[in-house]
Amino acid sequence: MSDVNLQPMNDRLIVARVASEETTSFGLVLPDSAKEKPQLGKVLAVGPGKLNRDGGRIPMTVKVGDTVMFTKYGPTEVKHEGKELLFVDEDSILAIVQ
Repeated sequence: MSDVNLQPMNDRLIVARVASEETTSFGLVLPDSAKEKPQLGKVLAVGPGKLNRDGGRIPMTVKVGDTVMFTKYGPTEVKHEGKELLFVDEDSILAIVQ
């Protein structure tokens, strides 16, 4: 379903940031270096879920293809095969965008 050849562990997700273009009130488009990175992303891969005390898996509530809002300091940024990806714990997901 995804073109990412990585499988996140436990309750982690792999997310790609959703690009957003910001324009000032004067009509100027801000370059990436002048704006804050968006806290929205598309889920590319989902781990199997966190283990509970009995050794069973707690199912993930987020699925591949969801657009999510995550905390500012939650993700770990990595570059893999030329793509910028984020590893995000499910606890760092604030909302699924409807």
